[in-house]
Amino acid sequence: MAFLGKPVCDYRRSLIRELMRTQGLDALAFLDGDFFQFATNFHTDVRTWERPIVVVVPADGAPFAVMNELSTHHVAMARERGTLWLEEVVFYAEHARLADRLPLVGQWPEVVADSLRRHGLGRARIGFDAGAGLLKHVTEIVPEVAFVPMLAAMRELRWVKHTDEIALMRDAASLSDWVQDRYREAIRPGRLVQEMDAAMATLMIEEASRRFPGENLEVMRCWTLSGPPSASPHGDGAPTGQRIETGHGLVNIVIPRLNGVVIENERTWFCGRPTAEQARLFETARAANEAAIGAAVTGNPVSAIDAAAQAVIEKAGLGALIRHRTGHGMGTVGHEFPEDMAFNHRALRNGEVYSAEPGIYVYGLGGFRMDDSVVVASTPEVLTKTAKDIKSQTVL
Repeated sequence: MAFLGKPVCDYRRSLIRELMRTQGLDALAFLDGDFFQFATNFHTDVRTWERPIVVVVPADGAPFAVMNELSTHHVAMARERGTLWLEEVVFYAEHARLADRLPLVGQWPEVVADSLRRHGLGRARIGFDAGAGLLKHVTEIVPEVAFVPMLAAMRELRWVKHTDEIALMRDAASLSDWVQDRYREAIRPGRLVQEMDAAMATLMIEEASRRFPGENLEVMRCWTLSGPPSASPHGDGAPTGQRIETGHGLVNIVIPRLNGVVIENERTWFCGRPTAEQARLFETARAANEAAIGAAVTGNPVSAIDAAAQAVIEKAGLGALIRHRTGHGMGTVGHEFPEDMAFNHRALRNGEVYSAEPGIYVYGLGGFRMDDSVVVASTPEVLTKTAKDIKSQTVL
């Protein structure tokens, strides 16, 4: 187990350079925090609207970055670990100019413009993902540089995962399965839902410290909706003080981000024996989840995943209870590209990763949703292994 290394770096750089070749670009500039991490393997420690950053990958030559001085020591630590995929980082200042801080000169647009000139990109055609307003200030200094919006094409870089990324996602999925087993032990009447989720997040961190010491785990979510609030996929907005009750169905979400990749693992639990209606809704949601997984086959249209799940729910006469698409891409972030599964008819590619999370939602009763992270292949690989049968999901 290790941080993403040189094979993944080389793979992503090959995709980046091929995009530049086909689009006639001299460089690509990554400004969004998630794109920055995709290109550098650096866990972004700032909000880019507040402290802008950029990494520029030239068609010829080594990449270079401009970052805020706040990240100075974080970068040094990443270098020591050997996880940073670039050598040159120039820092700009956000404090008043001081005589003993002369290495920090100028503000972000000035430093970016200077860096472009130094790297022979003062008259370049550069594709970018975001931050057009910021780049406008750069072009005021180097007007010969043409910044070309390339967001759609740059999103495509993140579709197909390297085998090392998928291996890391398997590790994250295994951790999430372990956490789901702890939920099975934790669910009981009267327990504060938020307290239970906080306890599960703590257990995830403790287990990760045993499995992956010295690496980077982020608990994106350990989150449960119990009873009627689960009829809204994202809850009722008033969770404080809510407790589990006997008879509640619970939809929970376990999302770890391990070394820069994310998986999802969601299940529907019952506190006490489910009613016949709850069981019917559960079994329909489970069958829809399995249908979605079965459609994640290389060459199928992306939309086939959503269509397969929707067909199961509609056949059961429950189509009016659907409130969202079946899933989304997974990878550097939880909601990865493509985000338009239901309307995207291009062919699925081997090595893409999707969430398969169809749901059924009954106002006043609750939600019924199972979510697995699935690798597209001739036979789809399900990364999350937590049981989905109603007996396993019932806590008596």
